Amino acid sequence: MKIEELLELLDEAIAELKIAIISNQQRVFESPYTSYEFAQRAIELQEDLDDLSKVRERLSELDPGEEAEEYFSEEELERFLKLLELLRRSKSHVY
Repeated sequence: MKIEELLELLDEAIAELKIAIISNQQRVFESPYTSYEFAQRAIELQEDLDDLSKVRERLSELDPGEEAEEYFSEEELERFLKLLELLRRSKSHVY
């Protein structure tokens, strides 16, 4: 997998997290009974977003045409791809 493809997947996951953060922040005002849960979830998502942003910064320093396997082991890459897939498909803004 090329670094460029990895960056695209990462960008999709980051976009999904941003939507989820905004959604959870807005839902804080729905009910006083659930506001804490939505606020807490928004904070957790923001921490995940910060981590992914750091990863994106590091990946953007690499040559986009190079293979990701040159920098990461197969196991690391596989685990990272699974994480990105989970984040992209989580749709945490829906709940």
